Amino acid sequence: MNLRALLKPQPGQTGALPEDIDGLPLVVRVNARARRISIRVCSASRSVRLTLPPRASRTRAAAFLEEQRPWIRRQASQRLAETLPFAPGTSLPLGDGTLLLAPGTGRTARREGDVLLVPGTGDLFEGRVRRWLKAEAQRHFEAETRRLAAGLGKPIQSVTVGDTRSRWGSCGMGPAGARIAFSWRLILAPNHVQQSVVAHEVAHLVEPNHGPRFWALATALLGGSHAPARDWLRANGPLLHGIGRR
Repeated sequence: MNLRALLKPQPGQTGALPEDIDGLPLVVRVNARARRISIRVCSASRSVRLTLPPRASRTRAAAFLEEQRPWIRRQASQRLAETLPFAPGTSLPLGDGTLLLAPGTGRTARREGDVLLVPGTGDLFEGRVRRWLKAEAQRHFEAETRRLAAGLGKPIQSVTVGDTRSRWGSCGMGPAGARIAFSWRLILAPNHVQQSVVAHEVAHLVEPNHGPRFWALATALLGGSHAPARDWLRANGPLLHGIGRR
């Protein structure tokens, strides 16, 4: 089914789907296994996700969206934290401290104490802040991951960072070693949360599942319970995904 056609009615048809719901982008997906129309509010992408069975009509989908609009608004108010754009004067969380964004000179952002001096304005300013944060996350998480893995005597093929939506970290095994990835947004979380996620992924180098032996190793690597970090991410994950968004 052509998703572009879903947004625009054909001659003689009604029920075009909107491009957004109260300012939240509408993402339409046709799932061959879906038996009914379903909808959810995604806190990571700050969008409304509409899943349709293959033969669902635009008219029924549009009517369903309208029926669910009050529910969508309630979910958005509960699940979507306020955004915190990258702009001069913004104070970002960074580990256990803060980082003030301020205008700078030159072509790249540079840190001086608790201030990040960023050249440019608008999109250029935002892009340079994001690149600096990603580079800082790459440096920090690669060093911490390799340090813990070395203690276990386990090889690592690569450590990368990205803007993942559903996972804060992941560990995949390959013939040359493990490939571990993190969300760069974790650099904005408190230190104990960062350490918990790193220990979690490194523990997967030995235990691929989440059984008792995994949690025993993950707890030993962290030096304590992972529950506080998990609770923090559950409560504040949407806030991390709102940072850097307008």
